[in-house]
Amino acid sequence: MREYIDAAAFKEMILCAYAALHANSQAINELNVFPVPDGDTGTNMCLTMSNAATMLQGSDFDTVADVSNAVASALLRGARGNSGVILSLLFRGIARRLKGLETAGALEFTGAMNDGVEAAYKAVMKPAEGTILTVSRLASAAAEKAAKNDQSLEESLAAAIEAGEQALADTVNQNPVLKKAGVIDAGGKGYMTILTAILRSLRGEIRSADMDTSETAAESESWGEGDVDVPTVNVFDTVYIVRKKSPDVDLMPLRRYLDSIGDSLVVSDDDEIFKVHVHTDIPGDALTESQKYGTLELAKIENMRSQAEAILAGRKAQSTDDLEAVEKELKAMENAAEAPAEEYDGLVAEAEKRYGVVTVCAGEGMANLFRELGADGIVTGGQTMNPSTDDILKVINHTPAETVFVLPNNKNITMAAEQCIPLTEKKVIVMPTRTVPQGVSALLNLDPDADEAQVVSDMSDAIGRVHTAMVTYAARDSVFDGHDIKAGEYLALLDGALLNSYPGMDALIDALGTAFEELDPEFITLYYGCDVTADEAEHVGNLLSTHFPESELSVVDGGQPVYYYMISVE
Repeated sequence: MREYIDAAAFKEMILCAYAALHANSQAINELNVFPVPDGDTGTNMCLTMSNAATMLQGSDFDTVADVSNAVASALLRGARGNSGVILSLLFRGIARRLKGLETAGALEFTGAMNDGVEAAYKAVMKPAEGTILTVSRLASAAAEKAAKNDQSLEESLAAAIEAGEQALADTVNQNPVLKKAGVIDAGGKGYMTILTAILRSLRGEIRSADMDTSETAAESESWGEGDVDVPTVNVFDTVYIVRKKSPDVDLMPLRRYLDSIGDSLVVSDDDEIFKVHVHTDIPGDALTESQKYGTLELAKIENMRSQAEAILAGRKAQSTDDLEAVEKELKAMENAAEAPAEEYDGLVAEAEKRYGVVTVCAGEGMANLFRELGADGIVTGGQTMNPSTDDILKVINHTPAETVFVLPNNKNITMAAEQCIPLTEKKVIVMPTRTVPQGVSALLNLDPDADEAQVVSDMSDAIGRVHTAMVTYAARDSVFDGHDIKAGEYLALLDGALLNSYPGMDALIDALGTAFEELDPEFITLYYGCDVTADEAEHVGNLLSTHFPESELSVVDGGQPVYYYMISVE
């Protein structure tokens, strides 16, 4: 029975985990219960893990710390979808605990698993039970308990799998949607697939060289899942840096406190300092609480409301420019120390303007529209094609601006976009656009001469005014929210909620028209996809016009896949 793992063993464990995830990705995908073509957690997790597998193959490492650092970095940059981002966070926490270790035994490895869970929970401030977070937390806790009772690494992992499988089975009871469908959580299943492969590799039961990954997950469609909360706006934009009392200080209580008094919270840290960004009405309380964890070194507090009022009155908004310059310099130094310069061959564009925009979309028509509206960079992706953190980061770095606004335009891309924030010397602001029409409206309302707070406020207001209808097809038979859905029927969604399925397009459009009446639309924009002809789109536009003869209606060739129509209602 093996008591510890070295670099070679850990590398093999990760390669086996990827191969197992690859083999089971479609089965994990099929756990999705929502009938639209999304929710393919298995594919997203597999694509994320493939980034680490590619990096490991053909490379040699001296220590488990070297392997874990390489894996964490590869997963961070390759993370796709919310499930992929959470997976990368689990391994980032593992890397922190294994730092400096040549080998790892039961106590070290199970402790690292728990650190990974903590890192993942930190990133999701309102975690829901019955998800990958629940399964990983209970599995890791059981593993560490076994290790502290002098169980071997193999025995501790076996305890983790036993507890994890029980937790996974219980997810059907913790999530109302899963309970109605009678299925377990897909992300939790993916995590258990990885954990089981790690143990089997440790036991010598499987070898990565014998596992078939010839048809790679990268050749599959990537479908998204999960919700991301939309932040609200408080008055004071508060940014500060605190030098830690000790390298292992626990910041989770502080994160919970800050989340209770504000929003737009981001907390990043290393062994010496932590940096906080939060929007709150009581910045003094945030600073006071934070000083329990270390010494305050730098702070920037700006009143976004007064800045907006100054701009509207034609005055120059006051700003702590000198402090912002110092902060930028510190961030650049941190990035230079942490990120390998050769990763992007030094291709970080010089800032030629104050603001830039990177947007995610699919379809030539949509890409051309965003370019015409002033977007600096286009990341190809969206529903069924979640881009990785690395994909988004490259475009951010090539944007010639000091501050880059990112429009993810899909709730399952937001977390991947947010992971770019600490990876670049540019300031990145991720706007919570859940649909392409919201992204269009946000970009239309970006004033390049306005103060940053005013820009954020204007874009947020624009996002909030847009209602989006999506017309697609039913990917599977399903009973959802009382609707009996048949695979292949047309599906209508309004603001993410399922309206119903229909055998014909005209009936669907008529139902959408009725639903739009409550919104009293002034503007309607119909973006038609790659599977729709111009004549068909014109016909649908005419049907909508009969409901709203006074509204201004536009028909635009978006060329997007998956959705026959995306309809913006304002």
